[in-house]
Amino acid sequence: MSLKIAVPKTTTLHEKRVAASPETVKKLTALGCEVRIESGAGENAAMTDDMFKEAGAKIVKSAAEACKGAQIVLSVQVPSDDEIGLMDKGTLLVCQMNPYNNAALMKKLASAGIDSFVMELVPRITRAQAMDVLSSQANLAGYKAVLDAAEHFGRAFPMMMTAAGTVPPAKVFIMGAGVAGLQAIATAKRLGAVVSATDVRPAAKEQVQSLGGSFVAIEDEEFKEAETAGGYAKEMSAAYKKKQAALVEEHIAKQDIVITTALIPGRPAPELVTEAMVKSMKPGSVIVDLAVEQGGNVASSEAGKVVTKHGVTIVGHKNVPSRLAASAGALYAKNLLNLLTLLIKDGKLEIDWEDDIIKGVAVTKSGAIIHPQFADKKEPAKKAPAKKAAAKKTAAKKKAANDTEDKESK
Repeated sequence: MSLKIAVPKTTTLHEKRVAASPETVKKLTALGCEVRIESGAGENAAMTDDMFKEAGAKIVKSAAEACKGAQIVLSVQVPSDDEIGLMDKGTLLVCQMNPYNNAALMKKLASAGIDSFVMELVPRITRAQAMDVLSSQANLAGYKAVLDAAEHFGRAFPMMMTAAGTVPPAKVFIMGAGVAGLQAIATAKRLGAVVSATDVRPAAKEQVQSLGGSFVAIEDEEFKEAETAGGYAKEMSAAYKKKQAALVEEHIAKQDIVITTALIPGRPAPELVTEAMVKSMKPGSVIVDLAVEQGGNVASSEAGKVVTKHGVTIVGHKNVPSRLAASAGALYAKNLLNLLTLLIKDGKLEIDWEDDIIKGVAVTKSGAIIHPQFADKKEPAKKAPAKKAAAKKTAAKKKAANDTEDKESK
C-alpha cells in the first residue's frame, strides 16, 4: 500500500505558492508515494494540473478528497479550522506556521491528534541546509525588495551618460546583512546602484564588501567584540547604540532607497528608521520594509500597503516571497522534499524522533505539544515559606531533645 501524500490548494490570503512541484512529485513517486494534488493548487505558481499529472500526481477535485486517508499533508501556510477537520488523526502536517504567534493553532492540532513539523524551525546545521525554508524564501524576498523599490523609484538605477546629460546612479542603503540583505545588495549592485549596508555583526562587513557594497558602522573596540563564538550579535551598550543611530541618521538623509530586513524570531521587528529619518530623505525616495508583517522596521510603514509620507514612498507588501510564486514555490517544495527523504524508507513513513532535525521541527505529536519552546511548562512545586520551614525545623529539634531527655531519665 502506497504512502499517501496530500497537497491541498492554499486558502491563505496573499498566498500564491504551492507545496509541491512537478520535480518533487516525480521524486516522491519514485520513493513509493502516491501524491494527491487538489485541482488548481499550482495555478498561481505557473504549475498546471497537467504538469503535475505528467509528473505522476493524482489530481483530485477537493481538499477533502486529497486529505482523505493521507498520512502526510504538505502545506505552504497554516491550515484553516475546516482543513484541520479534513485530516485523520495521526496525520503528519508539514508546513510553515509562524509558531511564535500561533499558540492556539498548536493546541488545535494537538487536540485533533495531528502531528506537525514546522519548517521555520529547521535547525541551522550543515545537514539541514537544503531544508532551510527561511533562507530559500528570504533570498527571493531580498531580490524582490530591490525590484519593488525600482518600480516606485522615479529615476534610473545605473549611471547613464547621454548626449543630453548624465544621470547619476541611485544610492541604495540595506539595513541588515542576513540572507535577504545580502541578496538585496547583490541585486542593487547588478542594477548599477551605489550600495551601502549596515549590520550589528562585525563578520557582515566582509560579506558586504565582497558583494561590492560599503559598510556603515561605528567600528570601535566594542563593535569588534560584538559577536559571540557562535556568530550571534551581543547586546550593545546604550552609548554605542546612540553613536550608531546618529551615523545611520546622517547616512539615510543622503540615500535614494532604503531596504530594511531586520527580524527577530518571536519578537516584534526592531524599529530602524524613525519618522525623523523618513522626513530627512529627499522627495521621491523609496523605503521597502521587509519586516512590515512583524510590526515593521520603519515607523511609517503599513502592512499590505504602499504609502507616501513626507514625499517618501514606503512599500510594505505582505508575503514578499509569494510575489515570486513560481520560484519561491519551487524552492519551498524542494525544501519539503529534502525533509521528507529523512522520513520515507521503502515507501513507508519511518520517523526517527531522536534525529536532531526532527527534534528541531516537531511541534505536536500524539495529542501533545512536544517542542521545548512551545510545550506547556509545569509549575515547579512550591517551597514552604521560610517562616514555616524554620518553625518545622525548631519543632524537630525540640522533639529530638525531649526524646533524648526521656531516654536519659529511663
